[in-house]
Amino acid sequence: MGSIGLWIGTLIIIWISHWIYGWRKRRWHGQLPPGSMGFPVVGETVSFFQPHTSVDIHPFVKKRMERYGPIFKTNLVGQPFIISADPDLNHFIFQQEGRLFQSWYPDTFTEIFGRQNVGSIHGFMHKYIKSLILSLFGVESLKEHLLPEINRFAHTTLTSWSGQPSIEVKDATAAMIFELTAKKLISYDPITCSSNLRENFVAFIEGLISFPINIPGTAYYKCIQGRKNVMRVLKKMIEERRSSPERRKGDFFDRVIDELQKGRSMLTEAIALDLIFALLFASYETTSLALTMAIKYLSEHPQVLDKLTEEQEGILKRRENPDDGITWEEYKSMTFTSQVINETLRLSNIAPGIFRKAMEDFKIKGYTIPAGWAIMVCPPAVHLNPDIKSSARFTQDQSHLLLLIGGVDTNVGSKNFMAFGGGMRFCVGANFSKLQMMVFLHHLVTKYRWSLVKGGDIVRTPGLTFPNGLHIRLFPKNK
Repeated sequence: MGSIGLWIGTLIIIWISHWIYGWRKRRWHGQLPPGSMGFPVVGETVSFFQPHTSVDIHPFVKKRMERYGPIFKTNLVGQPFIISADPDLNHFIFQQEGRLFQSWYPDTFTEIFGRQNVGSIHGFMHKYIKSLILSLFGVESLKEHLLPEINRFAHTTLTSWSGQPSIEVKDATAAMIFELTAKKLISYDPITCSSNLRENFVAFIEGLISFPINIPGTAYYKCIQGRKNVMRVLKKMIEERRSSPERRKGDFFDRVIDELQKGRSMLTEAIALDLIFALLFASYETTSLALTMAIKYLSEHPQVLDKLTEEQEGILKRRENPDDGITWEEYKSMTFTSQVINETLRLSNIAPGIFRKAMEDFKIKGYTIPAGWAIMVCPPAVHLNPDIKSSARFTQDQSHLLLLIGGVDTNVGSKNFMAFGGGMRFCVGANFSKLQMMVFLHHLVTKYRWSLVKGGDIVRTPGLTFPNGLHIRLFPKNK
């Protein structure tokens, strides 16, 4: 028996050695970008997830850019990657969606967001899902239906903050945004619903960008369990709606169910549930992070805050009734506020990477990108590139802020500004997100002042977090 075990062990060692040799010595037609594939299987994953506390480009990317240039290869979670910090390549990738490239996410992300998530759907089906989302978040719906709700939620939330000794901004804005979005999507009421969806999203988000070890006690495990709990609630809700037509509430869920019940519908229940999950996540996490960063930056740059306040108070002076909510025309007139939000998004880099996969071999800038390889477009490396941006600081001068973001409207994107992605995958909720932030800032700066209590430190892992929160105290301006 001992000799058999030794023989099997020898075969395993030979196989592993052969595998490692193949890993190191792969041959491709053409020249791959420079870089290191790290260790077999794990590659350079550990370095990629190493936390850092700067708003600068993640050290993993920055060090390799300095060594290899803006395009380099690596291996993350067992997948060969090309990392691109090159604006021209990034733009090319976005423009070639569906031809040379397609949207792709690592298996760990797919496990988290579902096999039928919108990022994994392509072609005509993606266009169909996009049109479905725009029925809720398109300009006409924002103007006619969502703007009054956003005004009300911002006003009510800030009133509840006033007078409290301390408010943790990230959690409080996340609660406001989640309640609004969940109401419009699924008519969710945290008071009457037996399951606390937001608590499950908190567990989900804490492990979203973490080392993918799915064993009890790890952040990734908690993330998976949070998703399962949310999906269980959503599945129960959709079953109740489908079985009882009288439960219709005029929300996005009703629209989804109408689509499901059509003959030969393209939509399946699995796709619908993953879609609603993704929309709840996107509204809950990304917008609240951006608002928290905006308040942090405005607190640190009083000249910018003064200019933003001047613009918003000018709107009140022109309004017949100062207590009325923001109109669509007023929202579109907030030029400086829009630039402040763009600058916040540029510096915050809430999305550390945008993923695609090469569908066939192609050559660019002297390098070959093999078919099947993953590509991570790296927005922070572009947004914070000193050769593109003359400064990484807020300034009171509006024209300089315009220069800092490349002088383009984020609704159309640019090579140098990718806060909402680019190409045909440009975020369909971008207008909804900016509308929420601008309305909230309007109510905040015209009716209140605030002081920092504690917190404000950030950690990137590589996603953005506030480990100690951002705590402020709010005071009405008339007191």
